[in-house]
Formats: sequence, structure tokens, C-alpha cells
Amino acid sequence: MDKTQQLKLTQMKTCLQKLGSSTEKYGDPTLERFLIARSMDPNKAAKMFVSWQKWRASFVPLGFIPDSQVTDQLDARKVFLQGLSNDGSPVVIVKASKHYPAKDQPQFKKFVVHLLDKVIASGVKGTEIGNEKLIAVLDLDQIAYKNVDARGLITGFQFLQAYYPERLKKCYILSMPWFFVSVWKMVSRFLEKATLEKVVIVTNEEEKQQFIREVGEDVLPEEYGGLAKFVAVQDVVLPPLED
Repeated sequence: MDKTQQLKLTQMKTCLQKLGSSTEKYGDPTLERFLIARSMDPNKAAKMFVSWQKWRASFVPLGFIPDSQVTDQLDARKVFLQGLSNDGSPVVIVKASKHYPAKDQPQFKKFVVHLLDKVIASGVKGTEIGNEKLIAVLDLDQIAYKNVDARGLITGFQFLQAYYPERLKKCYILSMPWFFVSVWKMVSRFLEKATLEKVVIVTNEEEKQQFIREVGEDVLPEEYGGLAKFVAVQDVVLPPLED
């Protein structure tokens, strides 16, 4: 971290003290994510951090969302946690053809948090540093109109932007059908520029090979050109995090 960043971080901590927020549980890498998300503005970053703390306390009072609260979503077996990419980022794959728009929006939001928490935790080696990032793969192969869920996509991206700043490393979209292009244009309007820049729509063989190289054959299932099998997210058991 350079001197300018260090100064901004110190200023952010001062702002947080004024706002009555405690940061003793969080290291600098966590605070830095909020700074980056707010263009290194210490005041805005502090406000974002405080609103995140309040949201976390009310929405995730146990510190995590247990499987038992999101069984409807898990039963679809549409999300897969594949291990770590070549650069050590956890890889999550969503098969959109197994997804249907949720009738219960509050439960769907819980599922989004359950999922993001688990994916990030799977990238932690022992003790959480606070700056771990994830790679998401959205597979649109064989989707029909009944699987299209613009609201669900927007919810996922908005949660990432508001409550998991700088956690997304890349989002690859595979096999986008022609009818989904207009859906994606609409969803894109809700994405911040920094988020949109991390989305890669894979459209040709060259881009597919680049995708395989970046993510890694060892974690990608065979149907994407890798060597792995699909591993449903609920079948992944994670060791408890060290304090």
C-alpha cells in the first residue's frame, strides 16, 4: 500500500470513529475494499461500511444463513462450487436452465447471501484476510423464457455492489441466446461501471480458450473444456474459519 492509500485509510478510520463504528474485528484489507468501491473517498467509504454493518446485523443475525433457511433454492441443484481458480479465487457456476424466478423474494435474497458468504469462505485459507475475490460463471445454455429472471440477476449484482464491494473478480457469461441480449441490456443499467467492466460475455472459441486458461482446467467441468466434475454448493463442507 502506498502512502496516499495509507492516508486515505487513516482518514476513513477517523470518519468511522465519528460515526460510532467499531473496526476492531476487521483488518485493513476489508476497509480497503470499501475505499476502492467509493473511489478512495474516506467519508463515502465510511458511510458505506457503516450501512453494511447495520445491514449485516439485521439481515444475517447468526453471522451466516443456514442451509435450512434456503432449502427451496438449494433443492434445484443449480449452483456449483468448483474449488480455486489458477490465481486462487473460488469459482462458482450457476446453471440458469435449472433456475426459476422466485415466488418468495425475501427467501431468494437470503439465498444470495448464503451463496456469496459460502463462496467467499471457500476461498479463505485458514484466517480470512478480507480481500478475497470470487469468479462467477453464469451458464445460459438451454435456458427458456421460463428461466429468465432479470429481477433475480439485478438482486444478485446489487447485493454484490452494496454489501460485497470488490469481492467480484470476474463474471463470465456463457452461451447467451439471442433473446437474452435485451434482458442483459436492461440488467446492465443497474450495474455500476466497475461491475460491468468485470463481466465477460464469452462468444467465440478464442474467448472460450481464454476463459479456460484464466479459470483453470482443474476446476472447470468437462462440458466447459475442463477436467472436473460438477460439485453442488450444498455438497461442499467447509472447515470453520480461524479467528
